[in-house]
Amino acid sequence: MASNFGTLFRISTWGESHGPGVGVVVDGCPPKIPLSVEDIQHELNRRRPGQSKIVTPRKEDDTAEILSGVLDGQTLGTPIGIFVRNTDQRPSAYTEMQQAYRPSHADYTYDAKYGIRAVSGGGRSSARETIGRVAAGAIARKMLQHSLGGYEALAYVKTVQNIHAEVPTGSALNSEVIESNIVRTCDPVAAEKMIALIENIRSEGNSVGGVIECVVRGVPAGLGEPVFDRLEADLAKAMLSLPATKGFEIGSGFSGTTMTGLEHNDEFYMEPADESSGGRESSDGSAAGSRQPLPGRVRTRTNRSGGVQGGISNGEEIVFRVAFKPTATVLREQKTVTNTGEDTTLSARGRHDPCVLPRAVPMVEAMVHLVLADHFLRQRAMNG
Repeated sequence: MASNFGTLFRISTWGESHGPGVGVVVDGCPPKIPLSVEDIQHELNRRRPGQSKIVTPRKEDDTAEILSGVLDGQTLGTPIGIFVRNTDQRPSAYTEMQQAYRPSHADYTYDAKYGIRAVSGGGRSSARETIGRVAAGAIARKMLQHSLGGYEALAYVKTVQNIHAEVPTGSALNSEVIESNIVRTCDPVAAEKMIALIENIRSEGNSVGGVIECVVRGVPAGLGEPVFDRLEADLAKAMLSLPATKGFEIGSGFSGTTMTGLEHNDEFYMEPADESSGGRESSDGSAAGSRQPLPGRVRTRTNRSGGVQGGISNGEEIVFRVAFKPTATVLREQKTVTNTGEDTTLSARGRHDPCVLPRAVPMVEAMVHLVLADHFLRQRAMNG
C-alpha cells in the first residue's frame, strides 16, 4: 500500500534505482483524454539525469513505453501502464554501502524496517522512483487541461541556500522564463548566481538545498474534502513524500503567524461576469453545480490563504513552497556505523546531484497534477 497514491485517480509506482527499470500503473483516468507518449516524454526529459552541468552525470534516456490503456492517441479508461528501462547501472559504486550506512540516507531505516535493502542507488529510496510519479503526473495534467480551461501549475526554484529569486507577477511568470536556465528559476539574474554556487559546492564535494515555490492557476472553487482530506493536507502529503523534502507551507505560511487577523484575512469582492476569467465550470468560478450561479465571480483582494480556505479551493491561485534539504550524498569522508554496529568512516562514490532542486521542479508539478486530478474527479462524482 505504501507505493499507491490517490483515491479515484490512483497510481502505483514500482522499481528500484539499479534494477531492470521503473514504472507506474495509473488507474481511474477517464476515457477519451488525448494522450501521446510525447506528452509523457516531455516531462521525463525535464526530470532525467545528465541534462546539465549542475546535475548528476548518470546517463539515462528515460524513454517511456506505454504498455496499456491508450489506443490511437486516446485513453481507454482502463489502467495505463508506463515502463522506463534503466540502462546505466553501476552497482560497483555502492560496494562499501553493503555494510556502512550513508549518513542521512535511508540505508539504516530500510534495514530497521525490512531487514533487507537494495544497496545500489538506495533502491526505492532513490529519486529514480519519481519517474513513475512524473509520468503519471503528465497524464493527470492532460486530463485537467482537457477538463479545465486555463489550468497550469508552474513550479520554480525560489531559493538556493541564501540566494533568492525575484518572482515576476501575472503573465510574466511563465514556463518559458522558468525553462530558460538550467536551475529552473524565474529570475535570470539569480540563476547565474545559483549556478555559480552549485558548481562551487560540487567542486568541494559538498551539496546544497533550497526552496521550490509553485503557483497553480485555473483551479475552480470547491475542490477539497473536509476534514482529513483537506486540499492543503493532501498537497502537503504529496510534497513531503518526495525525496529530500523537509518542509511545506501554503499561502502566508509561517510568516502569517506574525500578523493579526485583520492583517491576514483575505477580503472578498465580486468580479462582474464579463471580467471573470474563462475556463471554469460555472459562471461563479466554482466546481459545484448544485446551486444557482452568482452574477460574476467571488474573488479575494489578497491571497494569504494561498488559494485554499477551510481545506477547499476558493478559485484563486494556489501558492505553496517546499523545502529541500542538501543532497545527503557528499564526496567527503564522514563518520558512520556498519550494519554490525561498528564505528567506521565512509567516503561516498557514484554520480549524484550537488543540488536536487532543478530536477525536483517537474516532480513538484507532477504531484500537484495528481492531487488536483484526484480531487477534481471526487468533486465531479459527488455532484453528479
